[in-house]
Amino acid sequence: MKKKGTQKKNRVKAYSLSEILIVLAIIGILIMLVLPNQTSVIAQAKSLEAQNMLNHLYNLEKNYFYRHSKYSNNFDEIGFTKEPTISEGGQAVYEISIVEFSNNGFKAKARALSDFDGDNIFNEWEIDHKRKLVETVKD
Repeated sequence: MKKKGTQKKNRVKAYSLSEILIVLAIIGILIMLVLPNQTSVIAQAKSLEAQNMLNHLYNLEKNYFYRHSKYSNNFDEIGFTKEPTISEGGQAVYEISIVEFSNNGFKAKARALSDFDGDNIFNEWEIDHKRKLVETVKD
């Protein structure tokens, strides 16, 4: 027979609610410190889309120039297919346009349709007939 006073209580080791809340608060603070630094990484990753599309457009314009001895502002003539943008229900974040063209040169622009870091400035890239790719407006 067991005596009443000698029984050990079976307790499970666990964290208290206050300890768990403190850990979650610390994790939340760390995330809030890191999150603003990630917006530049996001903008850089999205700008790769603009650079790739403008380089592709440059190659098509050069091919068209070699065949016809002039540049064009018509995407169908050069064979460039515009991806549906986010405003059209697609996934492209940049709107591509040819802003200048002549027999001797062209300039195309990619303008972001969304503001990556919330500062109301939209990223823009340009390329010309010399393949000079420039970020004209930084976001």
